[in-house]
Amino acid sequence: MVSAVTSSRGTVGAGTPAVEAVSAAPAGERISAGRKRRLGAAALAGGLLLSAVSTATAQAAPARSAAATATPAPTVSAKGAYLLDRTTGKALFAKDAGTSRQMASTTKVMTATVVLGRPKLDLKRLVTVKQTYRDYVTQVGGSTADLRTGDKLTVGQLLYALMLPSGCDAAYALADTYGTGSTTAARVKSFIGMMNTKARELGLKNTHYDSFDGISSKGANYTTPRDSAVLAGKALGYGTLRTVVGSAKTVQKATNGRTYTWYNTNRLLGSYQGAIGVKTGTGTAAGPCLVFAAVRGGHTVIGVLLNDASRYDDAVKMLNYAFHVPTAKTAPMRLRVLPAGAQRD
Repeated sequence: MVSAVTSSRGTVGAGTPAVEAVSAAPAGERISAGRKRRLGAAALAGGLLLSAVSTATAQAAPARSAAATATPAPTVSAKGAYLLDRTTGKALFAKDAGTSRQMASTTKVMTATVVLGRPKLDLKRLVTVKQTYRDYVTQVGGSTADLRTGDKLTVGQLLYALMLPSGCDAAYALADTYGTGSTTAARVKSFIGMMNTKARELGLKNTHYDSFDGISSKGANYTTPRDSAVLAGKALGYGTLRTVVGSAKTVQKATNGRTYTWYNTNRLLGSYQGAIGVKTGTGTAAGPCLVFAAVRGGHTVIGVLLNDASRYDDAVKMLNYAFHVPTAKTAPMRLRVLPAGAQRD
């Protein structure tokens, strides 16, 4: 079901008292002083009554929303969509927003949220890249930050590796670092449990994780557009994450001097005015997904598109609707081009 928040202006109803017009005297007819006074009084009374009716009507009837007057509610091809004004907490648009679907790498928004929610988090903590992480990416055919075995990177750097090139190797490293247990497998399982605990804490009743990166082996990694938007709002509350997901590109150095250059797979950045994130995702079952956000006029708007082959076009439609951009003034957007060799997602 598609829904949009709109309202309409009321009109004066049939029960509104009629105001009789005061006719002018025929040409050449002389008007007595007494009649002039009576005509003036009638005109004044009529004017006051019209003013009162107009004022009462304006106060009683809700004004049309700016979105409704600027552009019609968007039509999107996504299986599920949701648009949230984070500033007011109001839903602006929804399409099957309560239906659970696979979410692919948008899962990593929760991966980052769990890490950033750790007490006394040390973003400068060093993590050594294990061959296990690289082998995993090769095995599942996942997106990668191309982390090299033996390199040491900080947790802060791994967040860039997680969110920009959508590195499944970085997700593995963070899960292995912050999960609990005596083995890598135990720590990863523990971390996924933390993701589900956080989902419950945030009231995400139709969200479940069986994966730290969105690659689901059992099909039990799902969310709804509404839940995903709520999570994104929570995640954007972390200044570190806002900086990370708002970066179109970053260059990071491991302790051994190796340089990593990562490009953000979210092509709205640098393409749509005010875009600040958040995460792409693509999977066989999930299809193309996008969690996005933008700021204009002091309002932060968060959108979610699940299983949408036209995710960027639809994201622009939704943002233009939220920011009251008239359709007639909407020029085709040219997406930022990712360089050859950059990770796609």
